[in-house]
Amino acid sequence: MSKKLCGTNYPTSICFIVVNEFCERFSYYGMKAVLTLYFLSYLHWDKDLSTAIYHAFSSLCYFTPILGALIADSWLGKFKTIIYLSIVYVIGHVIKSVGAIPTVGNSDVHIALSMIGLILIAFGTGGIKPCVAAFGGDQFDEEHVSERQKFFSIFYMSINAGSLLSTVITPILRSDVQCFDADCYALAFGVPAALMVVALVVFIVGSGLYKKNPPQGNILLEVCNCIGFAIKNRWRRSKYDCQRNHWLDWAEEKYSKRLIQEIKMVLRVLVLYIPLPMFWALFDQQGSRWTLQATRMNMAFGDSFSIKPDQMQMLNALLILVFVPIFDLMIYPLFGFCRINVTPLRKMAIGMIFAALAFGAATLVEVNVVKTVVDPAPEGKCLLQTINLVNGNVSVKIPGSDLFQAPIQYLQDPPEYETLPLGESSKELIIQVTFNGNDSQCNQMFEQEKTYSLILYSESTGIQCKLVEDFIKKNTDGNPLLRFLNTQPEALNLTVGDVAFHVPPGYTMSLNKTVERGEYSDISCSPQTEKCSNLDLGLLDFGASYTVILTEKSGKIVAHKLEDVKANDVHIAWQIPQYVLMTAGEVMFSITGLEFSYSQAPANMKSVLQAGWLLTVAFGNVIVLIVAEGAGLEQWKEFLLFAGLLLGVCIIFSIMSYFYTYVDPDQLDKIHQEDSGKEEDDDDNMKKKPNEVHLNKRGKSTRL
Repeated sequence: MSKKLCGTNYPTSICFIVVNEFCERFSYYGMKAVLTLYFLSYLHWDKDLSTAIYHAFSSLCYFTPILGALIADSWLGKFKTIIYLSIVYVIGHVIKSVGAIPTVGNSDVHIALSMIGLILIAFGTGGIKPCVAAFGGDQFDEEHVSERQKFFSIFYMSINAGSLLSTVITPILRSDVQCFDADCYALAFGVPAALMVVALVVFIVGSGLYKKNPPQGNILLEVCNCIGFAIKNRWRRSKYDCQRNHWLDWAEEKYSKRLIQEIKMVLRVLVLYIPLPMFWALFDQQGSRWTLQATRMNMAFGDSFSIKPDQMQMLNALLILVFVPIFDLMIYPLFGFCRINVTPLRKMAIGMIFAALAFGAATLVEVNVVKTVVDPAPEGKCLLQTINLVNGNVSVKIPGSDLFQAPIQYLQDPPEYETLPLGESSKELIIQVTFNGNDSQCNQMFEQEKTYSLILYSESTGIQCKLVEDFIKKNTDGNPLLRFLNTQPEALNLTVGDVAFHVPPGYTMSLNKTVERGEYSDISCSPQTEKCSNLDLGLLDFGASYTVILTEKSGKIVAHKLEDVKANDVHIAWQIPQYVLMTAGEVMFSITGLEFSYSQAPANMKSVLQAGWLLTVAFGNVIVLIVAEGAGLEQWKEFLLFAGLLLGVCIIFSIMSYFYTYVDPDQLDKIHQEDSGKEEDDDDNMKKKPNEVHLNKRGKSTRL
C-alpha cells in the first residue's frame, strides 16, 4: 500500500510528480521563450526562417507524444519511458546550450548543435507529455476519484506556474547578463537545462514510492490496426462480397463489434477536429511573430523599468490563471441565467472568433509599428542621407536625380533616407557640392540595395566627401544602435554603459554597437582631459539607430546626436488587447474542446482523442511554417490573412457543429450493442432518448 500525505488519501509520490512537472515546464517554456530571438540575433537568420524553424520545432513537439504513448503502453511502461526520454531531454538541452557558446566552433557548428539539441528536446518533451499526467493519475486508488481530480488541478497549476516564471526569468538571463560581449544565450538555455536535470533527479528520487503499472497495450495502435484492416479487407473483397452498412464493418471478421462501434463514435469527433489546426496556427504565433513585433515597440514603463520583448509571452500564462475562474464562476453561469444555450461546440466557435479578433488587433498594431521602420532599397536603387559637417549651408546635386533640393544646414539631422536610382548593380556617381558660391566635386561608388551616409566636411583643400555604409535594420532585441563620428585629429575611447567604443580620428566612423535603452548624460572619455569629459547623449530609445558627431566647441568636445532610424513610438502595452483576446479564445476553445472530446467517447478511447487533439496543434504549426516561408507577405497582411482564414474556418466548423448530435456520457455503454440484430429495438429506445446518437443503416448520425 502506498504512503499517504499527512493522513489524507493523497499518495506521497504525487509530490515528486508535481515538482517534476513544474521543473520540466519551466525548462521547456523558458528555452522556448528566447528561441525566436536566438535564431534572429545569434544564428543571424531572417525573420521568416526564424519563424519557420520555431514552428517546425513546435510541430515536432506535438507529433512525438504519439510515439511516447506507444512506447509507454506497448513496451516500457510509463515510469521507464519518463526516465529514458527525460535523459534524452537533458542531453538535448545540454547540446543546445553548448551550441549557444560563441567560442565553440563556427556558425555551422552552432547551427548543427542547435538543430540536434532541438530535435532531442522535441522527442524528450513530446515523449513524456502523455505519460506524466497519466502516471500521476495511476498513483491513486480507484475509490479516490475526488482526490485524483484535485491532483490534476494542482498538476495543471504547476504547468502554468512553470510557464509563467520561466517566461519572466529566462529573457532577463538572456539580456541583463552579458557573456562573450553579447546577450548570454548560453545561460538562458543553460538554466532550463539545469531545471530539467532537477526534474529528472526529483522523479528518480521518488521511484521507491510509485505505483508502477505494467504496459497493457496501446488502444491507439489497436484502433489504427482495426481501421487499416477494414480498409484493406474492403479493397480486397468489395467486388465479390455483399456490401456492409459502414466501411468499418469490414473489420468484423477480426475485431469485436463493440470496438468497431466505439471507433465509429470516435471518428465522429475526429471529423470535427479537421478545421481545428487553424486556431493553433494563430495561437502559437505568440512566441514567434508577436515576439518579433514586440522588438519594434517601445518597451519602457516609466524611466526606470522596461520589459523584454520575449517576456510578453508571460501574459498568456498569467491571464489563463485569471480567466479560467472568471469564465467558470461568472461568465458561463451568466449565460445560463440569461437562458442562453451556449453548447461546447458554440464555445469553441466563439473561441475561434476571439483568436481572429486578436490577430485583427495585431494587424492594427503592426500597421502603426512599421511607420518607424526604414524599408530597404529595391533592386537598382540605394538609400542615401547627407550629413553636413561644413560650418555653413551646403547644396548637393547628383546628376540624374532630383534629391536634396533644399540646402543642407550644418549638423542638420536628415529627416529620412532618400532613394537614389542607379539603374544597375553598382555605379560611380559625380556629386556636386556648393558652399559659399564655390563648387566642388567628388566621385563615389554606390551599390544597389545598400544604405549610405554621405559625410561632407571641409579641409584646407576644399570640401571633402566620405561615403559610409549604414545599418538600417532595427535591433533584434529592441535596444538602440549607436555609432560615433570623430571630427578630431586624435582617436577617442568612449564607454556608454558597459559598451566600449574606439573612435578613430579624422572624420572616421566607429562600429555600430548595441547599447541598453536609457539616459546617458555623463559618458566617460579616454584620454580623460578637460577637453573630453562628461559627454551628454540624452535618451537613447528603443529601436532607434543613432550617429553621434563629436565636434569641438569652446575648447571642449561636444556630442551632436542624429537619429538615423526613428525610435519605436508604439508602446508595447498596445499588445495587451491581442493577448487578452487570444487568451479568452484559448479558454473557450482549448479547455472546452478537451472537455467536449472526453465527454463524447467511451472511457477506453480517450487516449485516441488526446492523440488527435495533439495532432491538431502539430498541424497548426505546420500551417505557420508554410505561410512564413511561402507567402512572402508584409507582416500586417500576413496577420490579416490568418484572421480571415480562421473566420472562414469558423464558419465551416459552425456548419459541421450544427449537424453534430451530442452524446450523453452517462448513456455511452447503452449505445454499444454487440448484437447487430437488436438494431430495431435500439431504434425504439433511441426515440425515448433524444440526446443519444442513433446510427442508421448507412452508419450516419441522425438528429432525433
